[in-house]
Order: sequence, then C-alpha cells, then structure tokens
Amino acid sequence: NSGVVCLLRPLLLDVVPSIRQTTALALGRLADYDVGLAEAVVKAGILPQLMCSLPEENRYYKKTAAFVLRAIAKHSPQLAQAIVQCGALEMLVICLEDFDPGVKEGASWTFGYIARHNSELSQAVVDAGTVPLLVLCIQEPEIALKRIAASTLSDISKHSAELAQTVVDAGAIAHLAQMIPNPDAKLKRQVLSALSQIAKHSVDLAELVVEAEIFPVVLTCLKDSDEYVKKNGATLIREIAKHTPELSQFIVNSGGVAAVVDCIGSCRGTVRLPGIMTLGYMAAHSEDLSMAVIVSKGIPSLCACLIEEHEDHIKAAAAWALGQIGRHTTEHARHVAVANVLPTLLDIFVDTHSSEDLKSKASRFKALKNILQKCTYLPALEPLLHEAPPSILKHIIGQFSKVLPHDSKARRLFVTTGGLKKVQEIEAEPGSLLQEYINTINNCYPEEIVR
Repeated sequence: NSGVVCLLRPLLLDVVPSIRQTTALALGRLADYDVGLAEAVVKAGILPQLMCSLPEENRYYKKTAAFVLRAIAKHSPQLAQAIVQCGALEMLVICLEDFDPGVKEGASWTFGYIARHNSELSQAVVDAGTVPLLVLCIQEPEIALKRIAASTLSDISKHSAELAQTVVDAGAIAHLAQMIPNPDAKLKRQVLSALSQIAKHSVDLAELVVEAEIFPVVLTCLKDSDEYVKKNGATLIREIAKHTPELSQFIVNSGGVAAVVDCIGSCRGTVRLPGIMTLGYMAAHSEDLSMAVIVSKGIPSLCACLIEEHEDHIKAAAAWALGQIGRHTTEHARHVAVANVLPTLLDIFVDTHSSEDLKSKASRFKALKNILQKCTYLPALEPLLHEAPPSILKHIIGQFSKVLPHDSKARRLFVTTGGLKKVQEIEAEPGSLLQEYINTINNCYPEEIVR
C-alpha cells in the first residue's frame, strides 16, 4: 500500500550484488504471502527486471530469483502463465544446468510449481527441455535435489499419458525405482508419488513401472514409520492394480494383498484410503482375485474401516470395496455376510447423518445390492428383515424366495425366528416384484401356518 514494490524494482538493477539479491528476497516474500501481492509484483513489471541478467548473476541471486518465481507461480495458473510468458523458463533451464546443487534445486522447485497447475503449463515446462535435466538431477548425490526433482517429475506426469510418456522416454522410471529403498522418508514419498502419477494413466505405463522391478521392495513401504510413505506406496499399488486382472494377479503373486490388508489395519484416516481402493479394484476384476482378498482377511479390515472411520468418503470406499468382493458368487457373498458386514452397511444407509455420496455407495445401487443379490446365507439376511427400508427389503425378500422352496430346514427356521410373520406384515403393491416374492415364500407353507 505504501508503494514499496515500485521502489524495489530499480534496486534489482543496482550495481551492488548483495542489494540485488536482498531486493529479490523482499519481493519473493511479498509475493509468497498471498495472491493479491503476487499479482501486484507481476503488474509492477518486476519479472523482466528479475530475468534480464540472471545467467551472469552469482548463485545466491539465482536461488533467490527462483524463489521469487515460485512464490508467484504457486498461487494460480494465471500467475504461472505470466512467468512462462516473460521467458523465465529458458532462464530457469540455464539454472538447472548450473554446477551448484542449490541453484538446480531452486529451478527444479519452480518448474514443479508451474507444472502442477494444468497440462498446458506442464507441457510448456516439458517444451523448455527440462525433463532430461530433471532426470540427471535425481541422479545427483544431494538428497534435497533428488527430492525436488522427483517431485517435479511427479507434477509433470500427473496431467496426461502423453506428459507421463515424456518422463518415461527420458529414462526416469529406472532411476526412480532404484530410490524406493532409500532411507530418506521425504525422498521416498516423492519417488512413490512420481511412479504413481506415471502408472495411473494406462496399462502400458503401469506395465513399464512394474517391469522396473518395484516388487516386492515397494511392499516394504507399506510398513514404513512415515504415514505419507505408507499412503504413497499404497497409492502406487492401487494405480497398478486398477488397470487389468493380470497386473492385479502379479501383485497377488508378490504377496501384495496381505501387505495391503496389514497396512489398512496399522493406520487410520486418509492413509487407509488407497489401500481400501486397491482391495476393491482387485476384487472387481475376477472371482479368483476377489477370493484372494477374502483369503488374506481383507473383509474384517474393510469392515473395521466402516465402523472406525468418521470421514464419509473413507466409509464409502470401504462399502464399495466390500460390494466388489461380494458381488461375484453366493460363496463370495456368504463370506461377506458371515463377517456381519450387512447390518453395518444397512445402518449407514438408514443413518440420517450419512452424506448422499456415502448413501449412494452403501445403498441398494451399490454395495448392499451387489452382496444381497448373491447372498443365500439366510441367518445373515434374517435380522435385516426387521430394519431394512423398502428399497433394500425387496432384495432380501427376493433371496428368501429363491432359497426357501428348496430348503426344508431353512423353512422351519424361518417360521420359528419370526421371519415368516414379518413377511406377512409387509405391504406390497399388487402385481409388484416384491408381491411376487412374498407369494413365492407363502406358497412354501400350508395355508394355516401363513394365516
């Protein structure tokens, strides 16, 4: 408000190097504060001044100039675009080739802040020739430089398969994969994130990541003491598992399911989410993969998530995953039903505090319907008769109408437990599917018992 930005601008061209550097630092801190100040710095015409003699400057000034640029770029795509338009990328590439690791780190960090906004800005970063230089940076001995370069490769890769392919073509996967066992947790986070962003786009890219022999070493990340390493490791496995049954089977063969189940059991909150999704994707592919999740005790872990978690989106993911496990055959549905999952899903559906997203996933359209349509384990279904809303009730009654005509023991139990009595209390529209189910059940018994 006092017009300081305009007063600082000519000092960027001062003959004393330390004044130039301190001026840039002041501008960077102003721009870092909020989007309004960043816009004010850009409008004051600071960027051309900052760039004009950058290649000849000392390493301290270069680092500070990179700080100013990322302080501006981080706020919005429009501000990042302003940096691209002033020709900063070409100058930053020169910094990325500098002998000083700190200068490389600053440039790499700025490229990441520009690339993360959208695919157009990411493409501009790629077009500037950064990717091969970033791949060289992850091979440098300095841990901080490795971290930032891996993070920037992740930011570039995330937008599209084409951008990810550019990173792959520069030979990044092999070098990233070699760093998974590195003891530095922050580096591991970025490495796992970069590989996830590459693998997520297509089967071909996921297969290239797998071919870099990341298994079984990536499974050790699921036991890491750092929560973000765990989360990013599980995310990488999820991005591979989702594509094809073959890739999921490869993960199973590597001992991946048990490792994911253990990971879900050992953490809380959003760290669980990618693991939950991984089990759901695997189970969705085929009966055998779903059974692999069951054998590895995936159902109790997912049920625990339904009960323990407070965030609706995590409960929704667990409900979806259980639905994928139970939807294949009566045997799969029985395993889910025996674990006493159905009452929990029903409670979520009828709970007035549940979000609409959670209701839709745990409702008749998703998990409950998937399981109920295959479930013939009547002891698990019967308690639901007394609590289920009409939308769910028809699926439960439908399963009873399939089983009771062929099972005399089940027919006797259905009477003694009060199930048949409850069926008589249901008001169904004449000619409806529910009425047909009720008639089928009633026809299993003599008329006086029904009365």
